[in-house]
Amino acid sequence: MYLCGMLPKKLQDKLDTRKENYALRELGSPPLDGLGEVIDFSSNDYLGFSKNETVFLRASEILEEQNLKHNGATGSRLLSGNHKIYDLTEEYIAKIHGVEAALIFNSGYDANVGFFSCVPQRGDVILYDEFIHASIRDGIQMSHAKAYKFKHNDLEDLVSKLSHRAQSRSQVSTDQSEIYVVTESVFSMDGDSPDLKAMSDLCENYGAYFVVDEAHALGVFGSGLLDELALGPQVFARLVTFGKAMGCHGAAILGSYQLKSYLINFARSLIYTTGLPPHSVATILASYKQLTNVTPSAVEGLSDEVKKLNEIIQFFRKEIKIKKLQPYFIASDSAIQSAIISGNERVKAISRKLIESGFDVKAILSPTVPAGQERLRFCLHSYNTQSEIKSVLELLEEFLENLSAEKEK
Repeated sequence: MYLCGMLPKKLQDKLDTRKENYALRELGSPPLDGLGEVIDFSSNDYLGFSKNETVFLRASEILEEQNLKHNGATGSRLLSGNHKIYDLTEEYIAKIHGVEAALIFNSGYDANVGFFSCVPQRGDVILYDEFIHASIRDGIQMSHAKAYKFKHNDLEDLVSKLSHRAQSRSQVSTDQSEIYVVTESVFSMDGDSPDLKAMSDLCENYGAYFVVDEAHALGVFGSGLLDELALGPQVFARLVTFGKAMGCHGAAILGSYQLKSYLINFARSLIYTTGLPPHSVATILASYKQLTNVTPSAVEGLSDEVKKLNEIIQFFRKEIKIKKLQPYFIASDSAIQSAIISGNERVKAISRKLIESGFDVKAILSPTVPAGQERLRFCLHSYNTQSEIKSVLELLEEFLENLSAEKEK
């Protein structure tokens, strides 16, 4: 009997359970074929850079200037793949963020797995926010350090765990263990932010290394929340990704020259993979130049796209208040606005109705989020309009009222 087309029973059972819980994941396709164009409230393209013609043309100009006419990297960065465009881009990124060095990885996932699998050592301790995303968790699992989660954005719980670890460390004079505190500046599912200043102060007081993932803050808050709060010098390492507001691909770890050197030597996700092709790196540089290209209409050093996005975010928050939808929404000043609608089946039904009405709003299901915390996630963009926001929230209001009426029957 040939088994090549069959799954082992244990694996099939897991798939079947997902189907029963309305939680089976499938690769995306254009929302409901035949509907035509739908309005984007789901992508991470917050500034519209993925479709920005200036970025596209500037990337081509950069390649021409550097006489780089290569389709691929040809090897890992440690072998033949470290084209000169890498140095130009990393230097520019480091300058924009006011750090010594930047190191580009192929993706945010690669960067987090690479960092956390090699930086914290055996005997070290990692304290991480319970809502930290999957790439950090996977990296931590590959580390030899001990890891403990603290309650989401809860400073008291973090202090308790820091205090306990500090006491344990002081009791053993020969103990060389280090403590790493890990959070995100904007959380991908809730869109909220921790008190980064307070966390930074705690890390300084307890001698801990502060690590911050800025994946969903870069571009939305200019060059990120850490820069906005002038906290960069207090952070040991930060991750910035380019597949979201920057509209392209890749990621970078920012920090000291020594950290960059260490990662080049020990981060396996950098060492043992083919580098990004020159065009991808040129696009990263072009996107950064677009982000920092201040025009006469820009305000306080923000590009036009950042200014428009922040106006859209404020308008969205105002509208959910007017429509008395606040009880459903998690408080957020970011481009991610999530409405809690518990139950996979219920939230999927409302998402489908919104898509059928021409608005691409995705349902986030358990187990991606905890059971009972299923949600609609509205991703806002600089190219969304006030009219679109009014319309989609009016529909949401209507569908929620219908849902309540059906429940009462």
